[in-house]
Order: sequence, then C-alpha cells, then structure tokens
Amino acid sequence: MSSIWDDPIAQTLEPIKKEEVKKEPEQAQANVAEHSAEAGLTGFEDIETGAGRIQVDDKKIINCRADLNQLVPFKYDWAWSKYLSACNNHWMPQEVNMTADIALWKSEDGLTDDERMVIERNLGFFSTADSLVANNLVLAVYKHITNPECRQYLLRQAFEEAIHTHAYQYCIESLGMDESRLFNMYREIPSVATKAQWALPYTQSLGDINFKTGTQENDQRLLRDLIAFYVVFEGIFFYVGFTQILSMGRRNKMTGVAEQFQYILRDESMHMNFGIDVINQIKLENPHLWSDDFKKDMVKLILEGVELETKYAYDTMPRGILGLNAPMFEEYLKYIANRRLTQIGLPEEFKNAKNPFPWMSEVLDLKKEKNFFETRVTEYQTGGALSW
Repeated sequence: MSSIWDDPIAQTLEPIKKEEVKKEPEQAQANVAEHSAEAGLTGFEDIETGAGRIQVDDKKIINCRADLNQLVPFKYDWAWSKYLSACNNHWMPQEVNMTADIALWKSEDGLTDDERMVIERNLGFFSTADSLVANNLVLAVYKHITNPECRQYLLRQAFEEAIHTHAYQYCIESLGMDESRLFNMYREIPSVATKAQWALPYTQSLGDINFKTGTQENDQRLLRDLIAFYVVFEGIFFYVGFTQILSMGRRNKMTGVAEQFQYILRDESMHMNFGIDVINQIKLENPHLWSDDFKKDMVKLILEGVELETKYAYDTMPRGILGLNAPMFEEYLKYIANRRLTQIGLPEEFKNAKNPFPWMSEVLDLKKEKNFFETRVTEYQTGGALSW
C-alpha cells in the first residue's frame, strides 16, 4: 500500500516535466511582451518562473503587461476602498419584512390600478435588467479590465447583481404575482424592451471571442461599453423606477418593496461611481481615446438614454399618482443627465434643469433616515462577529 496521499492536484501536475515548467527569466519576459504587444494580459497566461516582482508603476487599468493574479501592491486605492465598502454593505432580500406589502397587495382597495401598474412594470424591468448588467460584467468587461483591485470590485458587483435579481424575484413571489409574465415583460412591453435591447449590442460587441483591446478603435469600444452600462444603464435607466417605488414607500405604501429598492439603489449608486472612476482613469492613462469625435458620440449616447427613459416614465405613469407625474420625471432625467455628463468631463446639455425630487439624495444615504438594519427580519453578523 502506498504511503503517498492520493492527491488529485498532484496527479494533475505530475505529467508536467520539469523542463516545461522552468523557463529563463529573459524568455518569460519575452513571452509577456509578445502577448501584450496587441492587448493586455488576461490572467490565463502560464506562470513565468523567475519573473520579477510587480511594481506599482507596472499596473494599468487596460492593456496591462503585469501579472493580473497579484492583488498587491495597490495602484488604485479607490477601487479597493469601494470593494471594502460594498462588503460592509452586504444584505439579503429575505431579511426584509414583506408582511405589510402582501396584505396591501391582496386587498381590493389598498392600491389604485395605476399604482399596481407602476409596481408591476418596475419589477418586470428590473427583474431582468440586473441579469443584463451581470452578463455584461462577466462575459464582456471583466476580461478587458487588466487590474486586479478593479477586478476584485467587479466580482463583488457581479455578486450584488445576483442579489438584486434575487430581491426582485423575492418581491414577485411574496406578492403572489405571475412570475413568468413579469420576468418576460422585457420581451412584451415596448418601453421595457427598448431599454434592454438598447444595451445588449454593447455586451455583444465586447463578448466577441475575437475582440481584444490594444488598438485605439477597440479601446474606444471598451470605453463606449463602460459608458453605456455604468453611465446610461445604471446611471439613468434605473432612476425613474427607483423614484417611483421609493415615493410609494415614503407614503407608507409597499414599504417592504421600497426598502428592497432602497438597498439596491445604494448598491447601484456605488456601481455607477466605480464605473465612472474606471472611465476617468482610462481617459487619464489613454488621453488619445477621448477625441472630439468620440466625445460627441458619447453625448449622443447619453441623450439616447434620456429619451428612452423619458418614454418609460410616460408609459408607466400616463396619469399623475402619489404627487408625481411624467413631466416631473422628464425634468429629473435632464438634471440627472447633466450630472452624468459632467462626471465624465462632458458639458451639460440641459441648461437650468432642476431636481424635482431632492429627497432622493437623502435616500442614497440610508443612515441619515434610519439605522440601516433596524427593519431587517434577522440579525446579520459579519464574519468577525459570528458565534459558533
């Protein structure tokens, strides 16, 4: 009987000959340089024995030639800080009490038909929207962001998108809605479908297996995708629905759904801010990408988003409810668009646009309104506080 432990990992490595693993440092560096002449590394490369240690200056946010499997030393402290903050903000949908929402939804006179439509349309849009964002992260963006601390946040964001989809499913199931109808709404309701369809080509473009960064044209394709998803999809497309649902919660209607949306909005705000930091860092390191023609295209992109979200506002709110109406959202979207434009270094397009919902900025900071976890069903413990 052999005294050697039957180690499946050792068995996998055993056929590799020593001479195949051992490479001269010069050869290792040559291989890296050859690979990265056109594009950055991906993390799939062979382990180069004898290669030098990573220096901060070796790191780049795209087209990086340094080993992507080494998290430290940090170059982008803002990315690591956002990752830690996201971990500290962890929550789960089933921790939110939905009892009052269930009773109100089932009552015959608790909600108007217009209020019910607002709830259903938004749950229908968001139930698949976060899946589209997650697909974009996992299938398109992650591979081309060549910095490990930024990738660390992207992994956290992808997990949060899964939590958000879970939250919408939990709301739909708790209220006894037709799940298949709501999850298929993005293929049935035009104002919902057009927003999803608008975003999909950007994922498809970067998801092409033959796509690589490293040229001005392809680097601009990546930058365009980031602006489409972080600035428009998460930074504009989400705000009408969030405002509508949170406004109901402020009037003590559907408070459980509103609380779920409140936590999601807090997460999405951080996603957007991270994406804007990435966009601005790419611009800083690659100023040639931010050409006059490209800037004009990005303004057009953002204005398209405003137009689609404005149509969504009129579709979901053909009549005023809860002290809200579609023209108010049209003004709000112009205000939001101005903010998004300036955040990435573009001029405002809507002069004198006002914010008709100043309370939304308060909602983003949950601690100003209440203890963040005071309404949760179960006590949440971080790893360091767990009792075994």
